[in-house]
Order: sequence, then structure tokens, then C-alpha cells
Amino acid sequence: MTVAFIRHTLTAILLTATAATAVADDSGAYRFLDIPSSAHTYGLGGINISALDAGLPSVEQNPALLGPEYRQEIALGYMRYIAGANFASAMFANRADYRSAYAIGVRYFGYGSMPRTDIDGTTDGTFSPKDIAVSAIYSRDITDRWRGGVNIKMAYSQYQSYTALALAADLGVNYYDDEHGLSFSVVLRNMGGQIKRFGTSYNRVPFDVQIGYMQSVGDSPVSVSITANNLVRWRIPYYSYKADGDENFQEENGFFSNFFRHLIFGLQYQPSDKFYIDLAYNYKTHSDMSAFSRNFLSGFSAGAGFRTRGFGIGVAYAQPFRSGSTVMLNLNCSIGELLY
Repeated sequence: MTVAFIRHTLTAILLTATAATAVADDSGAYRFLDIPSSAHTYGLGGINISALDAGLPSVEQNPALLGPEYRQEIALGYMRYIAGANFASAMFANRADYRSAYAIGVRYFGYGSMPRTDIDGTTDGTFSPKDIAVSAIYSRDITDRWRGGVNIKMAYSQYQSYTALALAADLGVNYYDDEHGLSFSVVLRNMGGQIKRFGTSYNRVPFDVQIGYMQSVGDSPVSVSITANNLVRWRIPYYSYKADGDENFQEENGFFSNFFRHLIFGLQYQPSDKFYIDLAYNYKTHSDMSAFSRNFLSGFSAGAGFRTRGFGIGVAYAQPFRSGSTVMLNLNCSIGELLY
């Protein structure tokens, strides 16, 4: 990969990001589309678009990670989240030919039971809000080192008697140099819009531009990754809690704060394709909790997994804030590997 190529690629990305800044979403709608369904990815900080061996659920974040190496593979996922929320996913992938592959998947996000109140604040029973995302993914090898993919997804939300529907697409490319253990990806996420609104207001889907880089350390089984996200805007301020007797909150919006809130750092130990251990740090997660009950573990995540012939399991753990542990579990079965 030449210096000229990198320069032109980054220039194109920055131009895209600059144009997208004008429509950057701050509404918070459809943020569930950014929740990972891969335990391997969750262990690498929650966003990772360059880990080629992160398993089938990881293609939800970058469709270019899908390839003909997936032969009739099924993946199931479950995540126990904060405050009684439960997330589940299922995906199937298969090769289309020796250069391309396809996948379909569904994700369910349940947020538990909540009290239903009227305009006067009177409680009238409970309701269970939920979100559902359905995906259709296709990828193709462009050259021996380049692969591209597209993910078309439909997002449905139901909160009590209100429903909404959105349609979005992800476009991703990946460059992989096996000789040097280098993986480089670019993804344009959530390009689309709302088809059916909750009411009269229009909510955007959370468009983003992401860049991922993963590199093995020499001949060792250790790889490091850096993932840049939220590139459609520079400023991502947050509020820190100041316990000065008045319980004041101070906006943090400095250069280094904004810079590191765009980056996720990951470390992977994988001595073979049968076993891995992940560790990552997400400064944005850590700083987001500065006005709440964060602790030393806030922003850190860890994962591990192993695989035998035809079957695999992965688990990841994170504690965004004190007493707020989250666990994600993946089960994979490769029917094609068992049959062939």
C-alpha cells in the first residue's frame, strides 16, 4: 500500500466526512443500530471493522468482512445489558461463488418493562419497548487483497403504541496484506432515512464514517488495532462531575479530549485460529460515565473465545459504570465445515 494511495484514500474519506457533517445526527434515534452483536468485536471495544477473524456477527459492522470462507454458517448471539435489557441476534451466511458471499440476519433489542403514565403522571400499567433490525449483506473480492461489501438493513421500533420504520445501508471496503499481517478498512455506516415516523418529527439514522487498522506485531500472535469513529464531526463534548458541594457539571471540550473520544484501542492475542483473547479501551465510554458512577474499569472491555471443528463460542465482558456489568455471548456453527 503506497503512500500516495493512503493520501488519496484519506482525502476522499475526509471530503465525505465534511459533507456528512451537515447532516450529522444528534437526536439519538436508531442508536441501537450501532450496538455490536459480535462478542469478539465487543471485546475489542464495541467497534472494530478491521478484525478479519472476528466471526460472522462482526460483518454487521463491516460487510467487507464477509467472504466465501463462510460456508453455511449460523451464528446466535445474546447480550445481557444494563437495567434488565436483553439483546439477541441470529445470522446465516454462505458463499455465493468463489469470490462472493451473502448473509441475512435479525437482531432484537428488548428494554424490559417500563411504567406507562398519562400526561398527568398517573401510572396506567406497563409497556415493553423494543427495536428490531433485519439485514441483508453481500460481499465480493475485488482483487486478491481488496474486498467490498454492502449491508441493507431495515430498523423497526415500537414504543408502547408508537411505531417507526427506517431503511439504511452500510458500505465497506477492506484491504488485507497477509504477508505483513495488516488489515485496513473504511465503512460508511447507516446511510438512509426514516420511512415511518413516530409522530410529526423526523429522526435521522446515525450516519458515521469509520476507519479501522489492525496490525500483527512481528511474528508474534499479538495484534493491535485502532478504530476511528464518529468522523462526521470533530467536537464530541461531554460533561464531567465536579463534587464541590454544588454538584456542578463542567463541559469538557478540549483538543485532546475530542481527539481520543474518536479512537478505540484494541489488543488481541491469537496463538491459533482456535483460540483468542481480547482487551480494549474506549475512552469515549470512560468519559461518558464521568458524570455518573464510573470506576477504573469504565471504558475497558475483554473477550475470549475458542473454536473446534464446526463449532465456536465467544464471550465478552465490560463494566461501563459501577454496578453496570454487561456480558455478551456468541455461538457459531459451520454446517459447511462439518459436511466437508
